[in-house]
Amino acid sequence: MNQCLLSALTIFLAALPQAAPAFCGFYVAKADSKLFNKASQVVLARDGDKTVMTMANDYEGNPKEFAIVIPVPTFLEKDQIRVSDRTLIEHLDAYSAPRLVEYFDEDPCAPIRNYRMLAMSAAPKGAAEDSKSARALGVKIEAEYIVGEYDILILSAEESDGLETWLKQNGYNIPQGASRILESYIKQKMRFFVARVNLSEKSRLGFNYLRPLQIAYDSPKFMLPIRLGTINADGPQELFIYTLSAKGRVETVNYRNVKLPTGQDVPLYVKDVFGDFYRALFAEQVRKENMSVVFLEYAWDMGWCDPCAADPLSNDELRKLGVFWLDQPQPAPAAPQFRRPINGAANVYVTRLHVRYDAAHFPEDLIFQQTGDRQNFQGRYVLRHPWKGTPKCEVGKQYLEDLPKRQWTEAQTLANLTGWDIDDIYKKSTLPAGK
Repeated sequence: MNQCLLSALTIFLAALPQAAPAFCGFYVAKADSKLFNKASQVVLARDGDKTVMTMANDYEGNPKEFAIVIPVPTFLEKDQIRVSDRTLIEHLDAYSAPRLVEYFDEDPCAPIRNYRMLAMSAAPKGAAEDSKSARALGVKIEAEYIVGEYDILILSAEESDGLETWLKQNGYNIPQGASRILESYIKQKMRFFVARVNLSEKSRLGFNYLRPLQIAYDSPKFMLPIRLGTINADGPQELFIYTLSAKGRVETVNYRNVKLPTGQDVPLYVKDVFGDFYRALFAEQVRKENMSVVFLEYAWDMGWCDPCAADPLSNDELRKLGVFWLDQPQPAPAAPQFRRPINGAANVYVTRLHVRYDAAHFPEDLIFQQTGDRQNFQGRYVLRHPWKGTPKCEVGKQYLEDLPKRQWTEAQTLANLTGWDIDDIYKKSTLPAGK
């Protein structure tokens, strides 16, 4: 779909105050989370002290072996817990994914147009110990719920050894080293949200996959606990965080935030290997930053997109992801109205963060803050198709003379972004090696 505005409309736009710049181009591919193995996805809708967290389960295997243990900052009532629809997260993932766009050079002799534009695997082994046994270990079962296909426990504990013992007695396969991390959460007076699959309910409901879990709570803490998931991990983990805010961009305060390289021109053959390209690009940026930063892949007002890797989410979809402020009075939209799809939300700002992490490089949980920054950003990579006509002016002749240099620069850019061998890139770009 061509996202560029017609030149007449663009000239009109240039005269408007505070007109947001457009990126334009034909959208041709996206780099969604499916490109990465074992990728966890979390959606955080946040306004004031209220957070709604939706967690996509990437667990594959026998559902009776699935369980999660998540520290939460406050007690949760049953009506604060629900199951969600994974298609909502898939839509948000597609909408915010880094993208590839292509342009087609026009005849250089033609009149110039003015375009301005966390989960832990568990193996339940038997029935849960009763509350008396739990109390003997300093563990309090504060609540028990059945929510959809999940059995939910809300626990608190006096000390980590007792909690670790209780979890192991009840079939949770807690790895070595968990006690130290559990203790840090206990000292913060946090509870533990524990969920595992209720097989009879799963069979009755008829779902052949595990639906995302969603919890809502009020707390001044805006954070995501990731440390428990690193204990028994067999290497670095992939995490995508999508935040929905009424205020603006969200960032981590205890780790450096880095924008991914964006806007670079790359050789045309990348269109056929865009998935490989983006995986390599992300791995190279992680290497350069010593796996110690959180990357920004997308930041945008939900009401529009340019170019669109997927349509913005509807108000109904956003409500289901926990955006509870949609019915409140809305401020004036930040983007021009003619770019805003009918179903776009007027006051929801989405931030997409991507982090590759392990215990050595990310020893702390992720702590966030909302900012007032509503500037748009996207991971975006550009193909430029050369004009192939016969020049009828000096500018056209100069264009053809400069074209090889542009293509060599594109090849070198690709090597810098991905770490790929430059000679291989030259060959695949049909350029002579060594240029």
